[in-house]
Amino acid sequence: MIGGREPLRGRRPGDRRVRVERPHSQYFRYSGKGHMTAKAAASAPTTAFGRGAARTRAILFGRPLASDQEIDERLNKKKALAIFSSDAISSSAYATEEIMRALIVAGAGALFLSLEVAIGIAILLAVVSTSYRQIGYAYPNGGGAYAVSKENLGRLAALVAGAALLVDYILTVAVSTSSAVQQITSAVPELLPWGVVMGVFFIIVMSIGNLRGLRESGNIFAIPTYLFMGSALLMIGLGLYQILVLGDGSSEAVIHANAESAMETVGVLVLLRAFASGSVALTGVEAIANGVPAFQKPEPKNAAVTLTWMAIVLATLFVGITFVADSFGIAPQDNVTVVADVAATVFGASSIGFYVFQITTALILILAANTAYNAFPRLGALLAEDGYMPRQFAYRGDRLAYTLGIVILSGVAIALLVWFNGDTHALIPLYSVGVFVSFTLSQSGMVRHWLKDRDAGWRWKLALNAVGAVMTGIVLVVVLISKAPQSLFVAVVIPVIVMVMLFIYRQYQHSAAELQVRPDLVFGSPRRHERVIIPVPGISRAVVQAIQFGRSLSDDLQLVHVNEDIEDAERVRDRFEQQFPGVPFVIVESPYRSLVSPFVTYLDVTSKDPEAITLVLIPEYVARHWWERILYNQTANRLRTALLGRPNTVVANVPYRREDPTLHHPPAADPHE
Repeated sequence: MIGGREPLRGRRPGDRRVRVERPHSQYFRYSGKGHMTAKAAASAPTTAFGRGAARTRAILFGRPLASDQEIDERLNKKKALAIFSSDAISSSAYATEEIMRALIVAGAGALFLSLEVAIGIAILLAVVSTSYRQIGYAYPNGGGAYAVSKENLGRLAALVAGAALLVDYILTVAVSTSSAVQQITSAVPELLPWGVVMGVFFIIVMSIGNLRGLRESGNIFAIPTYLFMGSALLMIGLGLYQILVLGDGSSEAVIHANAESAMETVGVLVLLRAFASGSVALTGVEAIANGVPAFQKPEPKNAAVTLTWMAIVLATLFVGITFVADSFGIAPQDNVTVVADVAATVFGASSIGFYVFQITTALILILAANTAYNAFPRLGALLAEDGYMPRQFAYRGDRLAYTLGIVILSGVAIALLVWFNGDTHALIPLYSVGVFVSFTLSQSGMVRHWLKDRDAGWRWKLALNAVGAVMTGIVLVVVLISKAPQSLFVAVVIPVIVMVMLFIYRQYQHSAAELQVRPDLVFGSPRRHERVIIPVPGISRAVVQAIQFGRSLSDDLQLVHVNEDIEDAERVRDRFEQQFPGVPFVIVESPYRSLVSPFVTYLDVTSKDPEAITLVLIPEYVARHWWERILYNQTANRLRTALLGRPNTVVANVPYRREDPTLHHPPAADPHE
């Protein structure tokens, strides 16, 4: 609507519409270029600090992007496999080691059971991935544990799933980054003292990249992902050749005999603990089901095929690395990862193949961490839209990124990385709980879904999701018991997050009820302010500007000066009466040296009409530099805080900038007046 006219749009034949004149309504679209004349620029509210901050933001995060500049690029299966599978496939870099660390407590002989445990986890992977295929078909708009639980299990279950996913994404960044650093230090031990620093650096770089609006390009993700897959398969193939053809490592008969003897000595609890530790290999399986809308058409089918590919690749890498590690008798070490030890054994410790494998492993782990920067902010925005998170989580920054979600994710991940000294093994127990909570709830929600929507073949689909729910629920219980007390910490954090989300929801509901406006009310012109009051510490250009502004608003203007020294207050009044003749000046004595309380008391005592609106104008000096903000306006801030929420009182700041030339040379009085 331009020029007071509303254009007719979408008119159909036979419609009779009248053009409505709205003389007070106009549209203005901000172009984002910010051009202004020299005169406007001279009076623009810009400080040196603000200009410096703007330049810094532009360098770090790039120029702002308009909403219509966002590109919705659909992915084919090859690119989608690289983008969505990096988290799951990269877990093969540390899952075998977690099994071994759990088994070694029963003695070195127990390590021969790691292959059997890995095969059991691969079977669980097959069940879970097949179950998640059903979620992709049932929720083509992007399901996820939160959406599935919300529709089928109720609000509380959905919030538990959402809290578990938030924790999962945070730990994805911490675990993947710490594991990437350990791969680097395994190849270059001299960098070991700098491990935590490197991890923090990687997270900061990912944060800046995502705040710049970095999009997950299929080509960028495909190169490291497929390089890792190729180098890992080559390592497994060469390892099998050395074991089966050249006879290196332990023979199959020896492995089988050692496994049988180990079964007699290892307790069930140790086996369950190893199974729970290795189940971290399933992390990231849900990513494809959550990202169905990003696929090319037909979206559900392409997502299901990609999910199957991912499960096959992950199972092959996981079981293959475990078999080669078993065959060569590799055991966990403090400063060298198991997968690095396997690569050194197969390729040679100083060979090019070893370093290429370590580099590609570190890269895919960094990419796995980066996937959380897409998932965590979007989930936070979804929760914010539903009223369970602060609304700022749903706001998109200049670069079309959910800024607050990215900042929170990075901050908490860095804190965890520093707190656990970059130890992947210490972070894994925290990781597993959130993963299997979301698995169990999503599968349980799908069981309820098939009971309600009995589509073709719903019985076997229900049975599949029910088996998945039972299996992941059992693993969740095992993780909670065997990984205590670390796992119990997450088990407490998730309910706390749920309670915080419920508290936020109730606050938004209460405030919405308080702020609701009846649609049948018609508002007329309000009364002018009966009085305008300006607290004045003394005469300054900021105070003069506030007084001139107050004069334009009301004839009932009062200047209030709070002082404990009456003689000094009288001197201030004499100057004000000289320079502002006719403007009432009130002295409020403050024997207790307080400034805010006497001023508020004066407002209460002198208020004649309780329904009248009092406007308090607070002169404020706009600081040029960041350090000046500490030196100025502290009393004004306290006074503004004290007046907020006071009935029928409006508080307004009147800012004064040092560059403002209007008060340097006030206009001369008109001799004809």
